[in-house]
Amino acid sequence: MLIIFSALAAIVPMSIYLVLIWKFDRYDREPFKLVLTNYLWGALGAIVLTLIGSLFLTTITSFFIKDSLQLSRFGAIAVAPIVEEITKGLFLLITITNNKFDNITDGIVYGGAIGLGFGMTENFLYFVTYSESITNLIMLVIVRSLFSGVMHCVSTATLGAFLGLAKFKSPSKKFSYTFIGLLIAMIIHSIWNSSLSYDRTAPIGFLFMIVSIVIFISTYIISIKGERRIIFNELKEESENGIIPESHLVILSSPQRERKGWLDERNRKTYIKAATTLAFRKVQLKNSNGASKAYYEMDVNNYRDFIIKLLQNT
Repeated sequence: MLIIFSALAAIVPMSIYLVLIWKFDRYDREPFKLVLTNYLWGALGAIVLTLIGSLFLTTITSFFIKDSLQLSRFGAIAVAPIVEEITKGLFLLITITNNKFDNITDGIVYGGAIGLGFGMTENFLYFVTYSESITNLIMLVIVRSLFSGVMHCVSTATLGAFLGLAKFKSPSKKFSYTFIGLLIAMIIHSIWNSSLSYDRTAPIGFLFMIVSIVIFISTYIISIKGERRIIFNELKEESENGIIPESHLVILSSPQRERKGWLDERNRKTYIKAATTLAFRKVQLKNSNGASKAYYEMDVNNYRDFIIKLLQNT
């Protein structure tokens, strides 16, 4: 019974957070299959690598720190943030090569998904291991669902955001942005773990996480508004060239696009997706070079042709 309840308490909140993060990206929503793949990496792959990495580093550290309490605290404050943020972030280096990953918002979604997956599995292990009573279990579920699990989401989403910034930068800037994002993720993780390692600092930790969550949500909202501006600005040129009607500019770059009636309902969703993809492909074209530039240029022309034919048949 405990295992079933623990599994539900771990899976349900993190899954709800995952769907919310995915759906809130209303203008250029990522393929859910890819988001789910990142989530599962956090829940399974990153956990396995973390256990191996933590065991290795803790074994080495034990030669220098003999006191078990101090060793435990060092593991929580130093070892866990380093190992966990690296193992969670590894899969982002694969995801970033996908053509759908092109900005800060995408990094937040994919990084957040990995963090939530990791938090889900970690929460389950905590619930099963440390539940001494029903009251204790309930407190664990509340704290870990509202804070610890969310901390993993925020920290890895931070790395994802910096990878989104680095996507089309020079190799040196890509390295710098990745390093800064990883470092900030580790710091967020370390501060949270550190605050829980001492009774007197726990309130500070909760305050820190509340502020971090507010910053995370604010950044996400700002990045989504940035996507809205991209759609408007990039499609404005298409409107001036007669490809997209001027009346569609505001609609396509606002929540009005979900309203029925402004276009033939049989083609509305297809048109929205094509126009949105065209806008972001144009940004990718401007920021790429070599073979990637040729690919994006071909894609831009294909989407233009597709939209012209679609509107002619509407």
